[in-house]
Amino acid sequence: MQTGIHIRDLIHLRSIPKISDRKIIHLIDHFGSTEALLSADPRSLVRIKGIKESDASFIRHAPVDQRAIERQFSLVNKVNGNIVSYWDPDYPEHLKNIYDPPALLFVRGKLQQNDKYSIAIVGTRHPTAYGKQIAESFARELARRGIAVISGLARGVDTIVHRTALHHGRTVAVLGGSVDKIYPKENEKLVEMIESKHRGAVISELPMSTQSHPGFFPRRNRIISGMSLGTLIVESGEDGGAMITATTALDQNRELFCIPGPINEKKSDGTNRLIRNGQAKLVQSVDDIIEELSVALRPILSDLPPAAEPPQLNAFEQRIADVLTEVPIHIDQISEQSQLSSSDALVNLLSLEFKGFVRQLAGKMFSKV
Repeated sequence: MQTGIHIRDLIHLRSIPKISDRKIIHLIDHFGSTEALLSADPRSLVRIKGIKESDASFIRHAPVDQRAIERQFSLVNKVNGNIVSYWDPDYPEHLKNIYDPPALLFVRGKLQQNDKYSIAIVGTRHPTAYGKQIAESFARELARRGIAVISGLARGVDTIVHRTALHHGRTVAVLGGSVDKIYPKENEKLVEMIESKHRGAVISELPMSTQSHPGFFPRRNRIISGMSLGTLIVESGEDGGAMITATTALDQNRELFCIPGPINEKKSDGTNRLIRNGQAKLVQSVDDIIEELSVALRPILSDLPPAAEPPQLNAFEQRIADVLTEVPIHIDQISEQSQLSSSDALVNLLSLEFKGFVRQLAGKMFSKV
């Protein structure tokens, strides 16, 4: 961290009414340190563009609550976390370039320099079977190529994205509450996995012990898109939360990608509209994203190992493979279309699952990976 910039001072500054993170960053960049800012004469403060007399008075006279500051550090330590400032070398590179970057990030896990080569994937909390398959497929392929996958840890698409990327590469979760108040609660284990596997980070700009709230989601979404080279929307209705992330991505001049959906599916109304209006690029594969961002991604894509050889299938496995798509179908349909008995189809489906070609879902439903 830059000399003279102290986390304790930043926590204090963020607690002062009407002093936004943007103002804090602007002031510290002007004065060079938190110490110089806090000891500055009010007259020197108001000479700075955007700083009112009331701001200067608040900064100069606000009492320092040492107990509250120490509590923040205590709560961070309880979750083995860390606090990263805007001036820290670990602070996400692209996030610095948005209009209103956070002055502080509370972090569980570890941020890495290569997180600047990242793609955000977001979508509805209630995806269709198609949406689930697409979210999993894109997260897997991006992670396998060394691209960090960023999302918001919400139910639905976000959770699918994090779980998948975690098993194939790296993921970063941005929260709408503090990093010690995981929401939804069922994702606490997922957060622990991200930490324990050292394959990602869980971050928030919100002070410790802050409960998740819908009012915080738009600010969270600007961090999701702000950290990323581009954002992919999988499924979203016209008024879905993912549409806010689409707006922040466009405002930040970041690439926006969308998966097209059926015209009669409400959960694709938002994504289809973004494509129709020319605001987002239609993508059908990860290669479409890679091609669009090829220059920015070149440093890591050049280091990728050769693609693995596709699995060798016997004649019966191939008959089943020819039937399967990314849309799940029932074992009875697979049996009928492959002209195999149900028992033979199940045996070969199990073999295909071991080879990483097939995924089994609830209710004896199967799909291609």
